Amino acid sequence: MSANPRQLQLLHTVQEQGSVTVERLAESLGVTLQTVRRDVQKLADEGLLTRFHGGVRVPSSTVENIAHLQRVQLNAPEKNRIARAIAASIPNDCSLILNIGTTTEAVARALLEHTGLRVITNNLNVASILSANSQSEVIVVGGVVRGRDQGIVGEAAVDFIRQFKVDIAVIGISGIEADGTLRDYDYREVKVAQTIISHAREVWVAADTSKFNRPAMVEVGQLAQIDRLFTDSMPPAPFPALLEEAGARLVIAD
Repeated sequence: MSANPRQLQLLHTVQEQGSVTVERLAESLGVTLQTVRRDVQKLADEGLLTRFHGGVRVPSSTVENIAHLQRVQLNAPEKNRIARAIAASIPNDCSLILNIGTTTEAVARALLEHTGLRVITNNLNVASILSANSQSEVIVVGGVVRGRDQGIVGEAAVDFIRQFKVDIAVIGISGIEADGTLRDYDYREVKVAQTIISHAREVWVAADTSKFNRPAMVEVGQLAQIDRLFTDSMPPAPFPALLEEAGARLVIAD
Protein backbone atom coordinates (compact mmCIF):
# COMPACT_ATOMS: atom_id res chain seq x y z
CA MET A 1 0.00 0.00 0.00
CA SER A 2 1.17 3.53 -0.84
CA ALA A 3 -0.97 5.88 1.21
CA ASN A 4 -0.61 9.64 1.09
CA PRO A 5 -0.49 11.75 4.29
CA ARG A 6 -4.22 12.55 4.11
CA GLN A 7 -5.11 8.86 3.85
CA LEU A 8 -2.83 8.02 6.76
CA GLN A 9 -4.54 10.74 8.83
CA LEU A 10 -7.91 9.30 7.84
CA LEU A 11 -6.79 5.86 9.02
CA HIS A 12 -5.51 7.29 12.29
CA THR A 13 -8.83 9.06 12.91
CA VAL A 14 -10.85 5.89 12.31
CA GLN A 15 -8.51 3.83 14.49
CA GLU A 16 -8.87 6.32 17.34
CA GLN A 17 -12.67 6.48 17.16
CA GLY A 18 -13.51 2.96 16.01
CA SER A 19 -16.09 4.15 13.47
CA VAL A 20 -16.65 7.53 11.79
CA THR A 21 -19.16 8.93 9.31
CA VAL A 22 -17.95 10.08 5.93
CA GLU A 23 -19.28 13.58 6.66
CA ARG A 24 -17.27 13.76 9.89
CA LEU A 25 -14.12 12.66 8.11
CA ALA A 26 -14.58 15.27 5.38
CA GLU A 27 -15.03 17.97 8.02
CA SER A 28 -12.01 16.92 10.11
CA LEU A 29 -9.74 16.58 7.07
CA GLY A 30 -10.99 19.75 5.37
CA VAL A 31 -11.78 18.04 2.07
CA THR A 32 -14.86 17.24 0.02
CA LEU A 33 -17.11 14.24 0.49
CA GLN A 34 -16.00 12.97 -2.92
CA THR A 35 -12.34 13.03 -1.85
CA VAL A 36 -13.10 11.15 1.35
CA ARG A 37 -15.14 8.56 -0.51
CA ARG A 38 -12.25 7.94 -2.93
CA ASP A 39 -9.80 7.60 -0.03
CA VAL A 40 -12.15 5.29 1.85
CA GLN A 41 -12.62 3.10 -1.22
CA LYS A 42 -8.84 2.78 -1.69
CA LEU A 43 -8.25 1.92 1.96
CA ALA A 44 -11.18 -0.51 2.02
CA ASP A 45 -9.80 -2.23 -1.09
CA GLU A 46 -6.51 -2.66 0.81
CA GLY A 47 -8.36 -4.27 3.72
CA LEU A 48 -7.47 -1.46 6.13
CA LEU A 49 -11.03 -0.19 6.64
CA THR A 50 -14.52 -1.67 6.50
CA ARG A 51 -17.30 0.39 4.93
CA PHE A 52 -20.86 0.59 6.21
CA HIS A 53 -23.74 2.80 5.09
CA GLY A 54 -22.62 6.38 5.64
CA GLY A 55 -19.28 5.65 7.26
CA VAL A 56 -16.28 3.44 7.93
CA ARG A 57 -14.87 1.44 10.82
CA VAL A 58 -11.76 -0.52 11.66
CA PRO A 59 -11.77 -4.14 10.45
CA SER A 60 -13.36 -6.29 13.13
CA SER A 61 -11.92 -9.71 12.40
CA THR A 62 -10.81 -11.56 15.50
CA VAL A 63 -9.18 -14.38 13.54
CA GLU A 64 -6.79 -12.77 11.06
CA ASN A 65 -4.40 -9.83 11.18
CA ILE A 66 -3.95 -7.46 8.25
CA ALA A 67 -1.02 -8.04 5.91
CA HIS A 68 2.54 -7.36 7.05
CA LEU A 69 3.33 -4.82 4.32
CA GLN A 70 0.23 -2.86 5.26
CA ARG A 71 1.07 -2.98 8.96
CA VAL A 72 4.57 -1.62 8.28
CA GLN A 73 3.02 1.62 7.02
CA LEU A 74 0.19 1.86 9.54
CA ASN A 75 1.03 4.32 12.32
CA ALA A 76 4.70 4.25 11.27
CA PRO A 77 5.62 7.58 12.96
CA GLU A 78 4.02 6.42 16.21
CA LYS A 79 5.82 3.07 16.06
CA ASN A 80 9.12 4.83 15.47
CA ARG A 81 8.57 7.08 18.50
CA ILE A 82 7.78 4.04 20.62
CA ALA A 83 10.87 2.28 19.27
CA ARG A 84 13.15 5.20 20.14
CA ALA A 85 11.73 5.34 23.67
CA ILE A 86 12.34 1.63 24.15
CA ALA A 87 15.86 1.82 22.74
CA ALA A 88 16.66 4.73 25.05
CA SER A 89 15.64 2.54 28.01
CA ILE A 90 17.72 -0.48 26.99
CA PRO A 91 21.30 -0.39 28.28
CA ASN A 92 24.28 -1.67 26.37
CA ASP A 93 25.59 -5.13 27.28
CA CYS A 94 22.30 -6.84 28.06
CA SER A 95 20.29 -9.77 26.70
CA LEU A 96 16.99 -9.33 24.87
CA ILE A 97 14.23 -11.20 23.10
CA LEU A 98 12.34 -9.40 20.32
CA ASN A 99 9.30 -11.19 18.95
CA ILE A 100 7.18 -10.95 15.79
CA GLY A 101 5.72 -7.61 14.75
CA THR A 102 6.31 -4.39 12.87
CA THR A 103 6.83 -2.42 16.09
CA THR A 104 9.58 -4.77 17.26
CA GLU A 105 11.14 -4.36 13.83
CA ALA A 106 11.18 -0.60 14.45
CA VAL A 107 12.81 -1.31 17.83
CA ALA A 108 15.51 -3.33 16.06
CA ARG A 109 16.31 -0.34 13.83
CA ALA A 110 16.49 1.90 16.88
CA LEU A 111 19.04 -0.46 18.50
CA LEU A 112 21.59 -0.32 15.70
CA GLU A 113 23.90 2.00 17.67
CA HIS A 114 23.88 -0.13 20.81
CA THR A 115 26.86 -2.26 21.77
CA GLY A 116 27.21 -5.59 23.52
CA LEU A 117 23.63 -6.74 23.02
CA ARG A 118 22.76 -10.40 22.72
CA VAL A 119 19.40 -10.54 20.95
CA ILE A 120 17.26 -13.65 20.53
CA THR A 121 14.46 -13.32 18.00
CA ASN A 122 11.82 -15.37 16.22
CA ASN A 123 11.48 -12.60 13.63
CA LEU A 124 13.70 -12.91 10.56
CA ASN A 125 13.12 -9.23 9.75
CA VAL A 126 14.53 -8.28 13.16
CA ALA A 127 17.50 -10.61 12.61
CA SER A 128 18.18 -9.05 9.22
CA ILE A 129 18.05 -5.52 10.62
CA LEU A 130 20.25 -6.19 13.64
CA SER A 131 22.79 -8.21 11.69
CA ALA A 132 24.07 -4.83 10.47
CA ASN A 133 25.21 -4.08 14.04
CA SER A 134 28.66 -5.65 14.30
CA GLN A 135 28.85 -4.70 17.99
CA SER A 136 26.00 -7.02 18.99
CA GLU A 137 25.05 -10.67 18.51
CA VAL A 138 21.82 -12.02 17.04
CA ILE A 139 20.52 -15.52 17.79
CA VAL A 140 17.72 -16.75 15.51
CA VAL A 141 15.11 -19.09 16.94
CA GLY A 142 14.53 -22.36 15.09
CA GLY A 143 11.11 -23.39 13.87
CA VAL A 144 8.60 -22.94 11.07
CA VAL A 145 8.95 -19.71 9.06
CA ARG A 146 5.61 -18.01 8.45
CA GLY A 147 6.01 -16.66 4.94
CA ARG A 148 3.65 -13.71 5.19
CA ASP A 149 5.76 -11.86 7.77
CA GLN A 150 8.96 -13.86 8.30
CA GLY A 151 7.95 -14.86 11.82
CA ILE A 152 9.15 -18.17 13.26
CA VAL A 153 6.53 -20.20 15.13
CA GLY A 154 5.81 -23.71 16.33
CA GLU A 155 6.93 -26.12 19.04
CA ALA A 156 10.58 -26.06 17.94
CA ALA A 157 10.61 -22.29 18.55
CA VAL A 158 9.09 -22.80 22.01
CA ASP A 159 11.67 -25.45 22.91
CA PHE A 160 14.52 -23.24 21.70
CA ILE A 161 13.47 -20.22 23.80
CA ARG A 162 13.13 -22.37 26.93
CA GLN A 163 16.93 -22.62 27.03
CA PHE A 164 17.32 -18.95 27.92
CA LYS A 165 16.52 -16.39 30.59
CA VAL A 166 17.03 -12.87 29.22
CA ASP A 167 17.16 -9.47 30.88
CA ILE A 168 14.35 -7.93 28.82
CA ALA A 169 11.70 -9.24 26.44
CA VAL A 170 10.22 -6.65 24.08
CA ILE A 171 7.01 -7.97 22.59
CA GLY A 172 4.51 -6.57 20.15
CA ILE A 173 0.85 -7.38 20.51
CA SER A 174 -2.14 -7.31 18.16
CA GLY A 175 -4.74 -6.19 20.67
CA ILE A 176 -5.37 -5.26 24.29
CA GLU A 177 -8.95 -5.69 25.44
CA ALA A 178 -10.76 -3.73 28.12
CA ASP A 179 -10.40 -6.57 30.65
CA GLY A 180 -6.60 -6.27 30.47
CA THR A 181 -6.14 -9.28 28.20
CA LEU A 182 -3.27 -9.25 25.72
CA ARG A 183 -4.40 -10.92 22.49
CA ASP A 184 -3.12 -12.12 19.13
CA TYR A 185 -4.33 -14.06 16.10
CA ASP A 186 -2.14 -17.14 15.53
CA TYR A 187 -2.15 -19.68 18.36
CA ARG A 188 1.29 -20.90 17.25
CA GLU A 189 2.67 -17.36 17.62
CA VAL A 190 0.93 -17.01 20.96
CA LYS A 191 2.60 -20.16 22.32
CA VAL A 192 5.97 -18.63 21.48
CA ALA A 193 5.02 -15.27 23.01
CA GLN A 194 3.89 -16.95 26.24
CA THR A 195 7.22 -18.75 26.47
CA ILE A 196 9.07 -15.47 25.88
CA ILE A 197 7.14 -13.85 28.73
CA SER A 198 8.04 -16.63 31.13
CA HIS A 199 11.72 -16.59 30.17
CA ALA A 200 12.46 -12.89 30.70
CA ARG A 201 13.32 -11.01 33.87
CA GLU A 202 11.36 -8.00 32.59
CA VAL A 203 8.62 -7.90 29.97
CA TRP A 204 8.02 -4.74 27.95
CA VAL A 205 5.06 -4.42 25.58
CA ALA A 206 5.26 -2.10 22.56
CA ALA A 207 1.77 -1.07 21.40
CA ASP A 208 0.56 2.02 19.57
CA THR A 209 -2.82 3.32 20.64
CA SER A 210 -4.68 1.57 17.80
CA LYS A 211 -4.08 -1.69 19.70
CA PHE A 212 -6.31 -0.71 22.63
CA ASN A 213 -9.81 -2.20 22.43
CA ARG A 214 -8.77 -4.19 19.34
CA PRO A 215 -10.18 -7.74 19.42
CA ALA A 216 -8.19 -10.85 18.54
CA MET A 217 -8.96 -14.50 19.07
CA VAL A 218 -6.14 -15.93 21.22
CA GLU A 219 -5.12 -14.84 24.71
CA VAL A 220 -1.40 -14.20 25.17
CA GLY A 221 -1.56 -13.09 28.79
CA GLN A 222 -2.60 -10.32 31.14
CA LEU A 223 -1.32 -6.82 31.87
CA ALA A 224 -0.31 -8.13 35.31
CA GLN A 225 2.42 -10.18 33.57
CA ILE A 226 4.23 -7.17 32.09
CA ASP A 227 6.54 -4.59 33.64
CA ARG A 228 6.26 -1.68 31.17
CA LEU A 229 3.94 -0.70 28.36
CA PHE A 230 5.29 1.72 25.76
CA THR A 231 2.76 3.58 23.63
CA ASP A 232 2.49 6.85 21.68
CA SER A 233 -0.26 8.70 23.59
CA MET A 234 -2.43 8.33 26.67
CA PRO A 235 -4.55 5.18 26.30
CA PRO A 236 -8.32 5.49 26.67
CA ALA A 237 -10.15 4.42 29.82
CA PRO A 238 -10.01 1.92 31.47
CA PHE A 239 -6.41 1.13 30.47
CA PRO A 240 -4.50 3.64 32.66
CA ALA A 241 -6.32 2.32 35.72
CA LEU A 242 -5.77 -1.30 34.65
CA LEU A 243 -2.04 -0.68 34.20
CA GLU A 244 -1.78 0.96 37.62
CA GLU A 245 -3.66 -1.91 39.22
CA ALA A 246 -1.36 -4.39 37.47
CA GLY A 247 1.76 -2.59 38.66
CA ALA A 248 2.90 -2.00 35.07
CA ARG A 249 4.65 1.24 34.21
CA LEU A 250 3.07 3.27 31.40
CA VAL A 251 5.62 5.00 29.15
CA ILE A 252 4.31 7.50 26.59
CA ALA A 253 6.86 8.13 23.83
CA ASP A 254 7.40 11.74 22.82
